[in-house]
Amino acid sequence: MGVLAVFVSDTPEHHCKVSTGSTRNGTDVELPFRERSSWIGPDSCSRYKVNGNWSETVLLSNETEQCLDGWVYSTERYTATIVSEWDLVCDNAWKVPFSTSSFFVGVLIGSFISGHLSDRFGRKPVFFFTMVLQTVATLIQATSVSWVMFSILNCLRGLGQISNYIVSLVLGSEMLSQSARVSYTFLGHSLGFGIGYALLPLFAYFIRGWRMLLVATAIPGFLFIPTWWLIPESPRWLLQKGRVEEAELVIRNAAKRNRVPVPEVIFRAGECLELMQNKGEEEQTYTYMDLIRTPNMRNITMLGVFIWMSVAMVFYGLSLNTSNLNGNVYLNCFISAAIDIVVYVASWLLVNRVPRPTLLFSTLMFCGIMLLIIRLLPEEMHVMLQVLALVGRMGVSSAYCLIYVFFTELIPTVVRNMGLGITSTAARIGTIICPYVIYIGVYSKMLPYIVFGTISIIAAVVSMLLPDTRNSKLPNLISQAKPIRGSCCCPTERATIKADTTEGCKEMS
Repeated sequence: MGVLAVFVSDTPEHHCKVSTGSTRNGTDVELPFRERSSWIGPDSCSRYKVNGNWSETVLLSNETEQCLDGWVYSTERYTATIVSEWDLVCDNAWKVPFSTSSFFVGVLIGSFISGHLSDRFGRKPVFFFTMVLQTVATLIQATSVSWVMFSILNCLRGLGQISNYIVSLVLGSEMLSQSARVSYTFLGHSLGFGIGYALLPLFAYFIRGWRMLLVATAIPGFLFIPTWWLIPESPRWLLQKGRVEEAELVIRNAAKRNRVPVPEVIFRAGECLELMQNKGEEEQTYTYMDLIRTPNMRNITMLGVFIWMSVAMVFYGLSLNTSNLNGNVYLNCFISAAIDIVVYVASWLLVNRVPRPTLLFSTLMFCGIMLLIIRLLPEEMHVMLQVLALVGRMGVSSAYCLIYVFFTELIPTVVRNMGLGITSTAARIGTIICPYVIYIGVYSKMLPYIVFGTISIIAAVVSMLLPDTRNSKLPNLISQAKPIRGSCCCPTERATIKADTTEGCKEMS
C-alpha cells in the first residue's frame, strides 16, 4: 500500500563522499558517519574544498563545491532505501515524491476503470486478477534496477491495490445481509487495513532493506490463491446479468454451509423482471452516463464526488503530518495505526445506532473544529498542535471508513462498482492536491490546518443532504436510488420505484 513509501522511500542522513587519504591493507579507511559529517561540508549537498591532499591534518577552505564523488548514507535506521541506492538527493530529490505520486496515479486509474470492468465481467474475476497484478508488480518492483522502473511498477501496484480494495468491498457487501454488511466493511475492510498498517512498522523494523520489505509485503497475496474455490460470484450481479441458475446455486451453497433451510424455489416466475435478462435479448450494458441520467443518481454522484474528495484530502493530509512528527518513525506509524483501529471499532459500534448522515456530519464537523482551534494557539506550542491534529484525524478517519458503507448502500447494484469507482477517483484527486496544501505550510504553519478544517466543515454540511440508508435494503435498480433531503421524486419516478419494489427481488441474506 502507499504507506510503504514511509520506509521504502525515506531519505537517510547523508553527506558528500570524500577520501581521507588513509589506507589500511590497501583500502580506504572509513571513519564513523557522525565523525565525518561534522567536517565534510556545511550541508548534505556540498563539501568544503581542500587545500592540498587529504592527510591527518586537513586544510579546509571556506569555499564549497558540489558532491563530485557521490554521497555517504547513514545506516543507523536502514541498510538501504531507494534514495541511498540511486542517490535521489539534492538535485535529484524531486524523484522521491514523484515516485510516490506514481503510486497514486495508478490508484486514480484503477479507481476509474475497475468499476466498469467489475460491472461488466463480474466481481470475482476482477478481484483475483487485480490481486495477482498487485502481488506480481510488487515482487518485480523489488528487483528494480533503476528509479524509472521502480516508478512504473509503483503505478501498477497502485492500480492493482485500489481496484482490489473496491471490488472486494462490493463483492462482500452484495452477498451479506444489512447487519453483516456493515460489520464486514468496518471490521473486515477498515479494521483489516488498520491492523496491516500497524504491522508495517514491525516488519520495517526487522527488515531494514527496501527490497526485502517489498517481498515481505507481497507474500500475503499468495495466500488468496486457494480462496478462488471458496469465494463465489455476487448473486446480485448474476441476477442482473440474467444468470438465475448460477445465482440460485450460490445461495443454496451458502445456506448449506450456514446450515439454514432454503426454499425449493428461490426466484419465482415474474420476480426480478428488470434485473434478469431474457435469453433472446441483447444484454443490457450500463455506462458511466447512467450515474447522472436521473435526478436522484445525479445528486448522489455529485455529492459523493465532493465528499470523497474532501475526506480523502483531509485524511491523507493529516496522515502525512502524523508520519512526519518528530521522534521514532516506527513508533509514530504504529501510534497512528493504533488510533485508526480504535476509531474503526468505535465507528462500527455507532453506525447502526445513529443515522448515516448524522454520523458523517458529526465526525467531519468534529475534525474541522479541532483543526480550526489550532489557529488560536501560538505556533510555539508544538506538542499541543500535534495533539489537536491527531485528535482531529480521529474524526476524519471515522468518516473515511463510513463513506465506503454509506455510498455502497446509496448506489444501485447495476452501477455500484462504477459509482464507487468515480467517487474513489475523486478521492485520489484529493490525495494529489493535499501535498500542495501541506507545502503552503512553508509560509504559514497554520494555513494548512485552516484549509483542511474549512474543507472538513463544508463537507460535513453537505453530507446532511444525503438520505439515510440505515436498516434499508440495497437498491438494485437506478430507479430505486433515494432522493436527497429537501427534494422529491417526480410522479413517473415514484411510480417506477413502486413497481420495482412490488416486483423486485427478495432480499438476499
